[in-house]
Amino acid sequence: MNTKKYCAVLVGLGLVALSACGSGSDGSSGDSKTVTLVSHDSWAVSKSVLKDFEKRSGYTVKVLKDGDAGQAVNKAILTKDNPQGDVFFGVDNTLLSRALDNGLFQSYDAKGSATVKPAYRVDEAKHRVTPIDTGDICVNYDKAYFSKHKLTPPASFADLVEPAYKNLLVTENAATSSPGLGFLLGSAAQFGDDGWQAYWKKLQANGVKVVDGWEQAYDQEFSGSAGGRKAGGDRPLVVSYASSPPAEVIYADPKPTTAPTGVSYGTCFRQTEYAGLLSNAKNTKGGKAFIDFLLTKEFQQDMPLNMFVYPVIQGAQVPQEFVEYGRQAPDPETMAPAKIAANRDQWVKSWTSLVLK
Repeated sequence: MNTKKYCAVLVGLGLVALSACGSGSDGSSGDSKTVTLVSHDSWAVSKSVLKDFEKRSGYTVKVLKDGDAGQAVNKAILTKDNPQGDVFFGVDNTLLSRALDNGLFQSYDAKGSATVKPAYRVDEAKHRVTPIDTGDICVNYDKAYFSKHKLTPPASFADLVEPAYKNLLVTENAATSSPGLGFLLGSAAQFGDDGWQAYWKKLQANGVKVVDGWEQAYDQEFSGSAGGRKAGGDRPLVVSYASSPPAEVIYADPKPTTAPTGVSYGTCFRQTEYAGLLSNAKNTKGGKAFIDFLLTKEFQQDMPLNMFVYPVIQGAQVPQEFVEYGRQAPDPETMAPAKIAANRDQWVKSWTSLVLK
């Protein structure tokens, strides 16, 4: 890679400079007190919480957002020998094995890791990643649409292929999008290794629409979201998250008394996101401090209203809006990491051939 040319392009685009672009003679990120976080576009934290970390630690945090989670992970793997930053946040259980198999992270047992609920712990022998948050990938529905058409919203994966829901669902590309992949894995968990392809053939025949990523699906195509209504979206069903309805309440002006969207809890797949210290990170000490910060109660309790995910540590509280409008799925589909690792790439290849042909 021509580093100077690459850095010039980034600066020209107004992006956060890569740590490889620093002027330090030792190859560090210019200022050893700077920590660079690489993440997907949905990363968010309250300014006051981040400033508190910076004040206490002495580090300044720079953030490089790199598209959808799938895109961000793939780019991080391609640049692992000359990483864009020190810490990567946002690799989830659907893509974890790809990151680990490609040596994306180095080992670090974060302070506070003992407070992570056992259900979310992985890679405990090597500690290459730290669980940070969890959520459920589920079909959301536009309440107004279903009320107007006197139609009962779908309650399960199986319902989505019924004629009543023809041309109503939009989902994300399983090859490029984390929620899209989660929905594919959820269908595989539901219908089995031999049954998911037949299910997707029925979905395709029933008019499912596939777009590149979550932002396009939810904020443009989905008729139930504020963005979708503004964009003229005409799909009243979308693959999103169980925590999406609270967002529609919190960001609305004026706030409605009830969420305008609902969740089909029989379509959910449990997702957990992790952070890791990048191999060849320039500022490993700062990166470790930042990962420690991600497991503090201060950050964990700040996450729900910023990234609309649930904390993973014991004792962290969720906001009242989540209690009222965004409960976690009571019985989501799950899949063992080893099974995801063994099948994901072939399933995505088969899905691409089947759905995007």
